[in-house]
Amino acid sequence: MPRFFIEVAYKGTAYAGFQVQQNANTVQAEIEKALSTYYRQDFSLTGSSRTDAGVHARQNYFHFDAAIDPAGANKAVYHLNAILPADIVVKQIVPVKDGAHCRFDALSRRYAYTIYSDKDPFMEGMGFYYPYDLDLELLNEGARQILAATDFESFAKRNSQVHTFNCSIHESEWEREGKQLVYYVRGNRFLRGMVRGLVGTMLKLGRGKLTPNEFSAIIEAKDPTKADFSMPAHGLTLLGVSYPEGFLGGL
Repeated sequence: MPRFFIEVAYKGTAYAGFQVQQNANTVQAEIEKALSTYYRQDFSLTGSSRTDAGVHARQNYFHFDAAIDPAGANKAVYHLNAILPADIVVKQIVPVKDGAHCRFDALSRRYAYTIYSDKDPFMEGMGFYYPYDLDLELLNEGARQILAATDFESFAKRNSQVHTFNCSIHESEWEREGKQLVYYVRGNRFLRGMVRGLVGTMLKLGRGKLTPNEFSAIIEAKDPTKADFSMPAHGLTLLGVSYPEGFLGGL
């Protein structure tokens, strides 16, 4: 049966996360429902990157197997977006080779966490209002330490069911964008709660509540009780998922 990747974007505020859950509405549930309505058959999607309740995505992917006409994919995108709620959009549906996997074939994921220090009603739900002075150089000292690290057990929430806490981080940097501070991080994989744990702990560094040596000790401790996971989900956005060149070029 042919396999397809479906590229989506969404505002996560109204959803209990990306992946289907019992007794809770999710992004995956809405997209499966829309596909089933349009194609009049059941769909079961596999996601590339899970996002928690309230987290947004500018680009995420599912894959699915279905006996549908690839030539009609563009028409399907229009109709699926008419069915879907306003806070979810399908960008494209792409036929891929047999065995292609949107999660395991991904090379990296890139996230942004946005904070703002001046009250702004237009940022509500899309960033974290944090009205404190922050030292950008200290924040980037923490970001550089993250770039050099490989074991992120200290930044994985308890009961993370993984075989390894090792991640390869390729980008880790804070940037000032107008009145906002944005943390950009890109890696081959991320642990449950990892980005929010990194941000929360770095904010302590940026406020002078931790020294660079103390921040380094938290990384090395491999103890998540030492990190700060209190950052709200709505400040976090999955910016994109990358695949090998030509991977999504069709068959």
